[in-house]
Formats: sequence, C-alpha cells, structure tokens
Amino acid sequence: MKRNIYLSLTLPLQFIVLNLLSNYPDVIEKIYSLNLYQILAALEQFAFGWLPFSFGDILYIVLIILILRWIYRIIRTRFSAPLKRLLQVFSTASIFYFLFHLLWGLNYYRPPLHQSLHLKASYTTEELYQLTTVLVEQTNALQVQLTGDKANKVPFDFTTSELNYEARIGYDNVFVKYPYLHFKFNRSKKSIFSLPLSYMGFSGYLNPLTNEAQYNAKMPWFSLPTTITHEMGHQLGFAKENEANFMAVLATIEHPNPYFNFAGHAFALQYCLSDLRKRAPEIAQQLLDKINPGVLKNYREVNTFWEAYKNPLEPGFKFFYNNYLKINNQPDGMKSYSYVVALLVNYYQNENAL
Repeated sequence: MKRNIYLSLTLPLQFIVLNLLSNYPDVIEKIYSLNLYQILAALEQFAFGWLPFSFGDILYIVLIILILRWIYRIIRTRFSAPLKRLLQVFSTASIFYFLFHLLWGLNYYRPPLHQSLHLKASYTTEELYQLTTVLVEQTNALQVQLTGDKANKVPFDFTTSELNYEARIGYDNVFVKYPYLHFKFNRSKKSIFSLPLSYMGFSGYLNPLTNEAQYNAKMPWFSLPTTITHEMGHQLGFAKENEANFMAVLATIEHPNPYFNFAGHAFALQYCLSDLRKRAPEIAQQLLDKINPGVLKNYREVNTFWEAYKNPLEPGFKFFYNNYLKINNQPDGMKSYSYVVALLVNYYQNENAL
C-alpha cells in the first residue's frame, strides 16, 4: 500500500519535471537525444532487435491480459477497496510514464528538425510549385522505368528481409550527409496486430519500451518502403510524426533501388500536392492531371485498402492518437503536413537533391 502511495505521488512530480525540461530543448538534445538515448536504444536493439518476432507485441498482449484480469477481480469483489484500486492505477501509470520518457519519449521535446539540419521552416507557394513540378516529373519517370508503360501501376514484391536490407541502405545514404544521425538498425517486424491496425487506420508504430519498429503487414506493399523508414526515423529519435515522415523521404528519395526511389518520390508528391491544393487549387489540379495513370493506380490501391477497413470505431482511435500527439508537443496533431512540406522544400533548395 505504501509503495503504491509513493509511486502515485511521483506522477504529478514527473509532470512538473517534464514541463520544466520542455523549456530546454537544446539540453534535451545534447544530454538525452544525442547521448543517453543512443546508449539506451543500442542496448534495446541488442536485446530485442535480433528476434524474428516483436517482443514488444508480446508485452502488449501480456499487458492486456493483466488489465482484463485486474478488471475481473474488481468486478468479482464488487468494487471493494476503491482507494487501493485507484492507487494501483496511479502507481502503474507512474511507472509506465517514467519508462516511456526515459526510453524514448523525451525525444518529443528536442529542437525542431529544421534547426538540426539548418533548414528554414517557411516557404513560398512558388517554391512549393517548383518542387511539386519536379516530383511529378521524376515520379512519372520512375514509374515508366519500372513498368515500361504509363498506364501500369508499379508492382512491389519484396520479402521482409529485402525490405529491411533496402531500408538500412537508404539510411546509410542519409548518414553520409548527416553523420551525427548514425544509428545501428536491426530488423523492422511484422506486427502481430496487423489486422487490428488496419481497422484502426494505422500503418505502423514504434514500441517505446523495446525500441522495435513494427509495420502493418496487410497494407499494399507500395506503402511499406516509406512506412518502414518512417518507423526507423522514430528509432533514430525523431518522435514527431512529421519529422519521421521527412526522414522516410530522405531515406528513399535518393535510394539506389528504383522501387524505394519511386515510393519515396510518390510519398513526397502526395504531401506537396495536398499542400498546394490548399494554397492554389487550380494549379494543383493542373499538376495532378500530369501524373501518369500508373502512379494514380498505386495511390488508388492504397486508398481502396483503407476504405475496406473503415469502421465506426476508427475515428475514435484517430481522435485518441491525435490528442496523444498534441499532449506530446505536437500542437497540430495528425494534421501537421505543412511542416513536412517546409522541410522538403527547403531541403531541396539547399541540396538540389531531387
């Protein structure tokens, strides 16, 4: 009982400490993200990365069983000792809250990625138009190169081992440009929960307790190169969704494998077209009309997949995750697309990378 009281009292203390630390992103970057986190992540990769299955998924299953068992006991005892039960909840939450931030979550409070990469965070509509035009041309060229015909969708047929190998090669190219980002990746893993993920509307996730990257194996494989490199971006320590998306682009858009290259270009093109549609819808439509039918078939394949799994509970899951992101230093939640585009536009301006 006393232990649960003490642990429960540490929860508000953790809130206060985290709130104070969030005011010092440079300190978090130097002490945690670039040092302590790298050591912890390497230890977790050593411990769990070699396993052919997700140990983190097993932990989730055990946790769900324990929660159900705890609820059953409460019901069986007719809700007796409510204070004791409440302290159990808060003490357990305190432990998980601490582990979450120690093992990965403090990365939410590091400086924005554009500062680390010395990029601007703003861009003009003209700059966005120029980049989108280049992406349309190069995505079309890659699609024709891979299929021989503008009308055919690009087929994706990789094994899990090949996907992981190619994803690591993509990041090798990133590390050449940005050596301080170097990280020893192990394999990404098929999620045991791929079917529930499909109904929830999620393509993948990182387990913050084991640092394992999982992907939804039911998705069209056209989405997997950017999904896996996105989750690897999280493993690197880029906790924010928009920054992990940008890392996925970096790891694929200059990839020597043309399939990964195509997936990266098509992924970046979606973001840019979506943003351009908000700023200049007529111009966006003109560029959309120039995209090869085969590329649009790849897009449609993904849209059809997600449409097939739409259900009444999905908005609830998205609402929960959206608010989770807002709590963790992402005020725009899941709709922070413009920041990804800002990173893309200014990276292109600086590197002339595409």
